[in-house]
Amino acid sequence: MRLPALALALCRLVDASVTVYQQAQATMVASSGAHNTTTLTPPALPDPKPATSYFIQLQTGGTPGVSMTLPSAFLGFSVEMSVANQVLGHNSTLLQVPFLNLMQNIVQRAGAVHVRVGGNTQDFATLIPTLGDGTILYKDKSALQSNNPTATPPMYLAYDFLYVLANISTFTNVHWFLGVPFNDTNFRMEIVSKGEEILGSYLEGFQAANEPDFYVAHGHRDAGWGPSDYIAELKQLVALMDADSQYATAKTQLIVPSIASSNDWTTQQLYDLGIVDNFTANVKYLSVEKYPEDNCAAIYDTGGTVVNPQDVFKDYTSHTLPASLASRYASDTAYAQTKGKPFIMFETNTASCGGFPGVSDSFGAALWGLDYAMSMAYYNFSGALFHLGGQNVYYNPFTAAPTNETFFHQWTIGPMYYSALVMAEVLGDQNKSQVLDLNANSGAATTPAYAVFENGEPTKLALFNYMDDSTGASNLTVTFAVGGSGVNQANASPGTVKVKYLRSNSVSDKGNFTWAGQTFGDAYSSDGRPTGTEDIRTVTCNTDNTCAVTVPAPGFALVFLNSDITTESEVKTYSTTAYTKTRNTATIDPSVLATSNGHQNVADKKYSTSVGSAQNVGQRHHVSWGVVLLSVCLGAFGVGLRR
Repeated sequence: MRLPALALALCRLVDASVTVYQQAQATMVASSGAHNTTTLTPPALPDPKPATSYFIQLQTGGTPGVSMTLPSAFLGFSVEMSVANQVLGHNSTLLQVPFLNLMQNIVQRAGAVHVRVGGNTQDFATLIPTLGDGTILYKDKSALQSNNPTATPPMYLAYDFLYVLANISTFTNVHWFLGVPFNDTNFRMEIVSKGEEILGSYLEGFQAANEPDFYVAHGHRDAGWGPSDYIAELKQLVALMDADSQYATAKTQLIVPSIASSNDWTTQQLYDLGIVDNFTANVKYLSVEKYPEDNCAAIYDTGGTVVNPQDVFKDYTSHTLPASLASRYASDTAYAQTKGKPFIMFETNTASCGGFPGVSDSFGAALWGLDYAMSMAYYNFSGALFHLGGQNVYYNPFTAAPTNETFFHQWTIGPMYYSALVMAEVLGDQNKSQVLDLNANSGAATTPAYAVFENGEPTKLALFNYMDDSTGASNLTVTFAVGGSGVNQANASPGTVKVKYLRSNSVSDKGNFTWAGQTFGDAYSSDGRPTGTEDIRTVTCNTDNTCAVTVPAPGFALVFLNSDITTESEVKTYSTTAYTKTRNTATIDPSVLATSNGHQNVADKKYSTSVGSAQNVGQRHHVSWGVVLLSVCLGAFGVGLRR
């Protein structure tokens, strides 16, 4: 039976606090970082300019040098724990529907998406049964961690925080990473035991220390504490888990070492100390965290050299930086494969301390983030997570509207979300893709290209053009052939190919980028669903076994060599109506969601959306603001539950 479409009434009753707790006043850009209007001058065209026409030869039946087979859920997100109530939901009955939509867009393309909730704030978090008044987190700003550049406060989480995650996974196939609080060795294990209990199979693992190589500098450990001490503390944690059967699963799900390769720590040191060999039954993922640059001097007045965003913009419109970032871990990913462990970039983005205005929020960053993801795929990472924080952060993949503006503002979707969305489509949902950096166009840094293979056969081409030229003189014509005389194979190019474009007028643009003709709009304008008419181009190939595709300057083209292409009509999302300071438009029994564990069938429950109706209003709580009607029949949204 086809159920009527329902509008979800969304209430953003969120804490307006942001990740940045102490800010150097003199360096603030007008308006919040996530919505600032700084626009930079596009980098000059390279001199000499690369060729604007080049050829790619592909072959069938296997190609040397391709990556390992990659998981489809490759590119996900890292949410700073302190802003979880802004991004994920106010509590387990008030989920952020734009977040559901943003995740569902990726799930429909990749099958699943991984989200970590953690960061600096996880080490100072304590899980308790309740905070009262439907609150899921509280930040104790009277006890800021002054040695930490981000001035991290201790934080208290209610059990309902975990039910928020579980209920999100009921609606869309999100899998979660959490962290063991590691500010000292009095490990607060409630988040582990309750996380396993509430999230079940949607829990991917627990990070055992977040950037421990910074612990001394941030005042979390005494001077002289180093890699061997970290290994000793990891041994303490494992011994604690071994001694209690409730951690039987969790003790096999640790994520280590999550270092930023700073302060003389190296991954090789930790391998030599036995972090894999001595804990092989405990380590599920090997991980690192890395940002290519930092904006800490400008944001936190650290005394370091302040970086001028205009000076580094050119680095984010070139293949050089993504390739160098990923290739530095080539030996790590090779080692991880010998040990049968996935190697992931657990936290990254354009620059630490919130990114650069005009760079991190530009179209150039969308191209760069996608190039970076593809470089990591080529160098055999098993995944990566783009980090996001609060309102004063430039690099956010997505940002909720400030609480006092939710009546007239929606979410802002940043460039790194476009990168993640496109990457999901690049790899598809079959967990079979392999990636090859083609070193195309004589290795020109502004025109990288990749090929994607499944079962040894080419399935897609990913073509970049970082050049910014409104005249059209720097548009690329990329001609390719599959098989043919060039590789002593039978002609195998298709008769036609489909092409999707990631486009904007300039690498300096902020907002209104398009993917296949659709956009998430400008600042404050998205409910998490793309708008506009989908535009998938068909290119007819030549009779000589070649096909020619144009790539605009700037832009990206994803060329589908077969019929495996996702159309937006296949993506099932959630309609939203946002309200604040209004009477309730729907009511719900919170116990239904609070006990769902992401597994319960709620399709046969009945709920009231009529003012004054008492049926199934709920005996424990009555939602008195705008609310999100979340546990209505899932079939109304066409969302298939994955178990």
